[in-house]
Amino acid sequence: MAQTAQIREFPAENQTEAQRILARQREAFLANPYPTVEERRDNLLKLERLLLDNQDAIAEAVSKDFGNRSSQETKLLELFLSVDGFRYCRKRLRKWMKPSRRHVSMWFAGARNRVIAQPKGVVGIVAPWNYPLFLVMGPLASALAAGNRCMVKMAANSTHLCTLLHRLVGELFDEDTVAILPGVRGSEFSRLPFDHVIFTGSANTGRQVMKAAAVNLTPVTLELGGKSPTIVADDFDIELAAKRILFPKFLNAGQTCVAPDYVFIPEARIPAFVEVARAVVAKRYPDIRNGQYTSIIDEASYKRLTATLQDAADKGAELVSLAPGQQPDPEARLIPPHLVLNAGDDATIMQEEIFGPFLPVRGYRDIDEVLDYINRHDRPLGLYLYSNDRILQERVIRKTLSGGVTINDCSFHVAQHDLPFGGIGASGMGHYHGHEGFVEFSKMRPVFTQFRYSPLWLLHPPYGKTFDLMYRLMLKLKL
Repeated sequence: MAQTAQIREFPAENQTEAQRILARQREAFLANPYPTVEERRDNLLKLERLLLDNQDAIAEAVSKDFGNRSSQETKLLELFLSVDGFRYCRKRLRKWMKPSRRHVSMWFAGARNRVIAQPKGVVGIVAPWNYPLFLVMGPLASALAAGNRCMVKMAANSTHLCTLLHRLVGELFDEDTVAILPGVRGSEFSRLPFDHVIFTGSANTGRQVMKAAAVNLTPVTLELGGKSPTIVADDFDIELAAKRILFPKFLNAGQTCVAPDYVFIPEARIPAFVEVARAVVAKRYPDIRNGQYTSIIDEASYKRLTATLQDAADKGAELVSLAPGQQPDPEARLIPPHLVLNAGDDATIMQEEIFGPFLPVRGYRDIDEVLDYINRHDRPLGLYLYSNDRILQERVIRKTLSGGVTINDCSFHVAQHDLPFGGIGASGMGHYHGHEGFVEFSKMRPVFTQFRYSPLWLLHPPYGKTFDLMYRLMLKLKL
């Protein structure tokens, strides 16, 4: 007990800002450990109105952080999905909060069982830079719906948005309910004794967060990434597949954790896929400098991506620029979309998550070789199959394991509020969104209420014939 007190209490004279806010939030939680449905709905509504009233300012801040990102992409992928998530939670919150009755064994006849979803306390949210609004607001929706207090640490590459949200959230919320913390270091934040931590980012940083949380036995939700495979089956229209694959792939210039990372296509159909891909990108991105195409987040990432592309070429892959005549722009950090054909397993592009506008394409003759390849690698955050064959769909689903699956499209399972979102293995652990998010940030607390007249006295010591008779009866009755 002394050790727990030492971890959870900070001397006032030595408190950092993060520790001070955590102490305030924990005190507020203890004073009101089970917020009403009205209080929770009001918190969600405040955030919804904050987003709707500041759409242009938010989109501008995000664009400044990237160097350039179109306001349309920010509004569609971040603002709309966040607002839609808040509305979904508000509508269903009363049902989620209702205690659930559970079966009672006949040996406890007359007793009652129920499960109550209680808030855990203070939730720490660590958000990345690639979708800096949605990956703050999505976890906030789940954690606030569950009745928690929340502290948010945003990425260093999201300075403009973080500053804006710090001000806007501070105008609507007391810091003992929701606080955005600009300037806090990740190492300090993850060491705080939260009641739950959710981290979205790379697997390497996720390991560090989990290690820091383990000191306080803080439960964690990790949303990581990985190489999400895409399979195009022989029965699916190749033009439709290309159009659907390339939309989520090149959104945000490929800087998306659930973007298709590589695609398997029947060998004979690869030329047709390349031809369609060129036409699709020419129509969607006629000029990558026209403001519609997103910049790479920083110089280090730009250099990493150009080195990755060169490495693939040096190791025998064929590079297909989907924007002929358009050259990379180091100053604006713009890289044209590329297909990478026949990259070997030794190429960096097939070993690491790409997080950029490159799509490796591999041919196959038999679906078993595809499934074997996927299963020999880390379990991905997403898996995508283009096929109208129901038998093949079920076969792929049952023969593989991934965080989520989208059939006949890519990535959009993440936009379904009634589906849990989360990874497995190297792509993460835990879920949020919808009801699963509410459960993730709640203590699902079992409550057993004994009947006034309990038959358990028949099993009390001293043990003898009565106990033996009852025990044989219990084993015999298969109830």
